[in-house]
Amino acid sequence: MAEVADQRGAAGLGRGFAFVGRRDELGRLLTAVRQPPAVVMVEGDAGMGKSRLVREATAALRAEGWPVITGFCHPLREPLPYGPVVDALGKIGPWLAGTSLPASAGALAALLPDLADRLPPAPSPPQGPSAARHQLFQAVRSVVASVGRVVMVVEDLHWVDDATRELLLLLARDLSDQFALVLTYRAEDLPGAAVLGAAYRPPPGASGTVIRLPPLTETEVAELAGAALGGQATPELCAALHRRSEGLPLVAEEDLITLRDQGRRDVHELERAEAPSSLREAVTERLALLSRAGVAIVDAAAVLAVPATEALLADVAGLDSDQAAEGLIDALRASVLREIDAGRYGFRHVLAQQVAYRHILGPRRTRLHRRAIDELQHHDPVPLVQIAHHTLAAGDRQGWLDRVEQAAEQAVALGDTGTAATLLHQILDQSGVGTERRSRAALTLARIVNYGVDYAATVRELRAVLADRRLPDTTLGEIRLGLGLVMLNIGADVAGFRELERAVDELATLPDRACRAMITLALNDRDGAAAHGWTWLGRAEQAVRDSADEASRMAVHFTRLLLMAVDGDPAVWPLVDRLPRRGDDGAVLSQISYALGNLTDIAIQLGHDRRARDLLREAQDLLDRSDRGRFEYFIRAAGLHIDWLAGRWARIDDDYAALGRAYPDVKQIDVNRALCQGHLALATGRHSQALEHFTAAEAHSGAMCSAAVSMRIAAALTAVRLAQDDPHGAWAIAEPALSTLRGLRSWAITVDLVAVAVEAALASGHRAQAEQLVTETESGVRERDAPATLAELELARGLLVRATEPARAAEHFAEAQRRWQEIGRPYKVAKAAERRGDALARAGHDHAAAHLTDALRGYTELGATGDAARCQHRLRELGVEALRRPGRRGYGNELSPREQEVAELLAGGATNHDIAQTLFLSLSTVEKHVARVLTKLGTERKDIQAGLSNSDSHGS
Repeated sequence: MAEVADQRGAAGLGRGFAFVGRRDELGRLLTAVRQPPAVVMVEGDAGMGKSRLVREATAALRAEGWPVITGFCHPLREPLPYGPVVDALGKIGPWLAGTSLPASAGALAALLPDLADRLPPAPSPPQGPSAARHQLFQAVRSVVASVGRVVMVVEDLHWVDDATRELLLLLARDLSDQFALVLTYRAEDLPGAAVLGAAYRPPPGASGTVIRLPPLTETEVAELAGAALGGQATPELCAALHRRSEGLPLVAEEDLITLRDQGRRDVHELERAEAPSSLREAVTERLALLSRAGVAIVDAAAVLAVPATEALLADVAGLDSDQAAEGLIDALRASVLREIDAGRYGFRHVLAQQVAYRHILGPRRTRLHRRAIDELQHHDPVPLVQIAHHTLAAGDRQGWLDRVEQAAEQAVALGDTGTAATLLHQILDQSGVGTERRSRAALTLARIVNYGVDYAATVRELRAVLADRRLPDTTLGEIRLGLGLVMLNIGADVAGFRELERAVDELATLPDRACRAMITLALNDRDGAAAHGWTWLGRAEQAVRDSADEASRMAVHFTRLLLMAVDGDPAVWPLVDRLPRRGDDGAVLSQISYALGNLTDIAIQLGHDRRARDLLREAQDLLDRSDRGRFEYFIRAAGLHIDWLAGRWARIDDDYAALGRAYPDVKQIDVNRALCQGHLALATGRHSQALEHFTAAEAHSGAMCSAAVSMRIAAALTAVRLAQDDPHGAWAIAEPALSTLRGLRSWAITVDLVAVAVEAALASGHRAQAEQLVTETESGVRERDAPATLAELELARGLLVRATEPARAAEHFAEAQRRWQEIGRPYKVAKAAERRGDALARAGHDHAAAHLTDALRGYTELGATGDAARCQHRLRELGVEALRRPGRRGYGNELSPREQEVAELLAGGATNHDIAQTLFLSLSTVEKHVARVLTKLGTERKDIQAGLSNSDSHGS
């Protein structure tokens, strides 16, 4: 809708129209923004009034003292990394005075030269677009967080590039406390179904809403007309306006402008126009009233298609300055053009621009496009995207291809991979483009493809180029390398490995490039590929033997260390200790940090938890001294895994949630969090929820997860099935997972699978398979440096003989307990102590209760209430519990100890069946306890958590 009128309710239109309808929508928008952090999405068709709604809201917010910064997406955007966000941030200067900005904000200095004096010094340029993108995200977030409460508006998101969309998604998923983000878009013009390119939900603690603007009702159109025309807005005229506009505010306003300018109020004349063409007719009629200079200025604006200065409009129109000023004033008075921002003019809406453009006769359009090219070539920097558009519109297809390719190169150089990818897609989508040009475009796309581009379109276009057998092998190999990596890293498609294998042969004369494919293949442990890992490594070492590229040689060396560690080769750790930890080369430090991070993960899997913590600190230190790029998520995720194993559970789910918001597109974080949530649920007796979380982890992991992750998930699912007394279901999960383990050709890393698989096999009547598995593990781990597998093997040995030789089983469990204690995993220690105590009880030993009590103490300290309840039950069976229970008393309206246990399990989401299994009660007994709990708390099951909290607060 138009600008806010100077005199609302006056008979004339003034500068604009009254704000009608949309009061509910305005209230929702303001309510959300006033409760930051918040994300508000305003959706509506073209001309539906999205921008007007946002202007009304931001006017109110500015009056309340809110800083509001606005950026715009344009259909012809020149390369500028994250242009709409940078556009908005360029207006934040007035609120930076006196603000202490963190060092990370310096990354914006190059993009915001006008604010450079208020920003910290720019950090060292990061290595690679991914690291640069993450650095920019941290900079943007730190600036808005430092300002305090601030509203960022990004208009017309349907025109946003992929890289900016991803940045907005990151901001929306990790909102600073006082930040509100408002986005407007046309759903029908979005490139995909999701506004931000991925499914989005506000993070915990954030408010958010989607406001979909409907057409105006007849009553609202009548209100609009009445404010504009006063008493001349008859009911008949208002009804005709509504029918013609179909409630679209822009069309109704265009008709009202025409009625005003022509002094017509004839309903029949208005109705004779065809409703679908009402906008065209309204704009055309106003164009007819313009002076010759006014028409020339409007034609220039229609051809330029983006907001332009008065000087540029004059040059393209072919007018001198006085004529241009007269024509511009004429177009503004007629409401054909409006001032978009200081000194730049454009149409009130893109629909009006399109109508005006079609009104220009073909020969004149062509001349205007050529004149635009001549004028734009003198701008600095040269707006290559706009020039390419005008070149194609002027009929010069070959020149357009040249310009688009130059624009793509410019965008890549500026780090604007979103714009670059869009332009490269335009080249590759064209039929008849020469082989050489197509191969250049595909090569460039392949090199930037990991960083915020359209995955499906990229894969399709790269495959189309690869079908051209006229290309040289090296070109095919480069393109195929990019295709394979994007299929693996973005699409999680294992077929990418096949593309890498083909790329190796095609890149035979480019060993450094071939080496990158070989390294990826060497580390592939899926579907039995681990058997070929050392072969691929050997080929990679041969390829770089005489290479002058230090980065390639280092990458190959790091890969050797990773494979040695996975094999449990004790010789690897002295070599790791000799890796350099200092240097002046940021790229080298980043590579070392990457290697140490991966070695941290492997050390955890092996059971070298203390070494893992040391490696993690070193990797973090190197990351701090090089660039805090995308790999930072891996370091943080490894730290959380160590925290879980070390029993630091209090905030772990919140920490995983924060990490997921910071890196929303990293699936492994979702897998790790779901596994953590599942284990917490299992430890607290919520078996059904544990199964849901482990199943979610399996779904998040997909076909691309590593063998270690696949086995961790299988071990977790097996454990929960055993807890649910479903041994056959447990074995059905464990058996195929053992095939994955055997395919690794290394038994150094078994990630909890062996013990639960042995337990499942024994419980389901497959003793021979259990014995075979123990034998294979003993053989595979011999002379290997694998503390966790050795501890697990002791558990498996104990399980094998528990039924027949419980005293001997207790010895194995004691050894497992000692090994887990040495590794530093208290939950595993408690588990082994419980098994040890149970085995001794079976053997009739007096010390059984002491070990069960140790286990109970360990579970209690960790908060593993379900496991603790199981230990208490076993102790009661041994007569220990009776010693510390003084006798039953009446609890009245207070919860008894048993009812408190039931209430806590209910609050955690446990089902009655879960409670029965955890507390060793019958279902009928559980039902009675649940009924008493709900009655005493005066609540329903769905509100049990609040009821329990209230009970606790009253009791205290």
